[in-house]
Amino acid sequence: MLTEQQLAALLLKVAVSAAIASILMRFGRIQKILLRDERSVADRVQLAFIFSVLFGASAEVRILSHHAYQFVDLALEGAVIAGMLGGYVSGLITGICVSLPDMFTGKLMSMPLFSAAGLIGALMHDLAPRKEDIWYFSPFVDLNLYRFLRQALRLNRNAIQRRVVELAAFNIACNALVTVTELLRWGVHKLFVQRNTFFMFDGETLHLGLFVSSAATTLFAVSLPIRVWSSFRAERLVEMQRARLTEARLTALTNQINPHFLFNTLNSISTLIRIDPNNARNMIYRLSKIMRRLLRKTENYSPLREEISFIDDYLAIEMVRFGDKLRFQKEIGPGTLDRFVPSMILQPIVENSIRHGLAGKLDGGTIRLRTWLEGARLHIQIEDDGVGIPESKLGTLFESGIGVSNVNERLRVLFGMHYRFTIDSTQGEGTRTLLEIPDAALD
Repeated sequence: MLTEQQLAALLLKVAVSAAIASILMRFGRIQKILLRDERSVADRVQLAFIFSVLFGASAEVRILSHHAYQFVDLALEGAVIAGMLGGYVSGLITGICVSLPDMFTGKLMSMPLFSAAGLIGALMHDLAPRKEDIWYFSPFVDLNLYRFLRQALRLNRNAIQRRVVELAAFNIACNALVTVTELLRWGVHKLFVQRNTFFMFDGETLHLGLFVSSAATTLFAVSLPIRVWSSFRAERLVEMQRARLTEARLTALTNQINPHFLFNTLNSISTLIRIDPNNARNMIYRLSKIMRRLLRKTENYSPLREEISFIDDYLAIEMVRFGDKLRFQKEIGPGTLDRFVPSMILQPIVENSIRHGLAGKLDGGTIRLRTWLEGARLHIQIEDDGVGIPESKLGTLFESGIGVSNVNERLRVLFGMHYRFTIDSTQGEGTRTLLEIPDAALD
C-alpha cells in the first residue's frame, strides 16, 4: 500500500506538470513552435532549448532544495515530451541537457537514461498514424484497450471505426513505452547503486504497487501537458476557422469571382444581347444569383442542394464562355440533396478543375459531380478529364494550393478526424477529388 506521503508526492508531480504546461502557453513565440504539426530543424532545436531550460530548472530546484521538493523534478518526463513533439533531434538534445544538473552532482547514469527517454518519446512520435495524432494521446490504458478490442473484433469496419482502432493502438503503444521508460529508471536505480540517477523513492521499500503508481504518475505527467496544449491548439484552430470564414467571404469577390471573371461575363452578355437576348437575360439572372449568394451572410453549413445550385449557376456562365468545350454531368444519389455540408466547399474544387485542368486543354473536357451515401456518411466526388496535376505538385497541394488548403483546413476544424479529403490525379487523364464527411446534423 502507498503511504500518504508517497501518494501526496505523486499527485503533486502531476500538478507541477500541468502548471508547467499552462505557463508555456503564456508566451506567443513558444505557442507557435509548440502547437504546429510541421517543424523545421531550427524549430526542433528551439523546442529542445525551451524544454531543456524549463525541465532542467525543475531538476535544479530539487537539487538546491536538498531534495525537499522532489515532486518538482520532471527532467525525465520533459525528455519524453520533447521527443514526442519534436522527434529524435529534440528528444536527444533535451535528454542530454536536462541530465546535466544530476551529472554535476555525480549521478552519471542520468545522461544515458534521459537520452534514452528522449529517444523513446521520438519513437512514439514516429508511431503516430498521422502527425496530428500526437495531440490525441491518452493516458487511460483501460479505455484504450476497450476501444481497440471493441472495434478490432468487428469484421466489417468503416473508415471511422478503422480510425478508432488506429488511435487506440497508437495510445496503447505509447502507454507501453512510457511504462518501459519508468521501468528503465527503476532498473538504473537498482543496478547502479553508485552514481545512478535521481529516484523519488530512494531508500524506501520498493514493491509492485509503488511501481504501478509511479508508472501511472509518469504517464499522466507526460500526457497532461499534451492534453493542455491540445486544448489550446483546438481553440486556436477555431479562431483561425472564424478568420478563414470571414476571409473566404471577402476573397470570394476578388479571387473566386474576380474582376477578370466579371469582365468576361459582362463582355459575353454584351455580345449576346444582340444575337441571343434570351441567353443574355439568363446569364444576367445567374450572375445576380451568384453575387447575392456571395454577399449574403454565410453560415457554417448549408444544404447540398444550395451548393449544387450555386455550381450550376457558376458553370452555366463558364459554359457560355467556353462553348461546347466545357461539359457538366451530375449523378446525385438519393437522399443527398438535403444533407448539410460546409458552405462554399464545392466551388473552389470546381474552379480548380476549370482553371488548372480544362482551361489548358484545346478540346476542353467534362466535369462530373457524383454524390452518394454510405451509412451515415456523405460522399462527394468531383472529377475532370483535364491535363492532370504533376506528381511534384500533387504531394504539396494541401499546403500550396490556396483553395484546396482552405477547404481542407475548414473540414479539419469542423469534423476533426472524422472526414476524408483525397485528390488523385494522372497527367493527361484528369483529376478526381473525393470528400467523405459525416452527417453535419449529428455533429
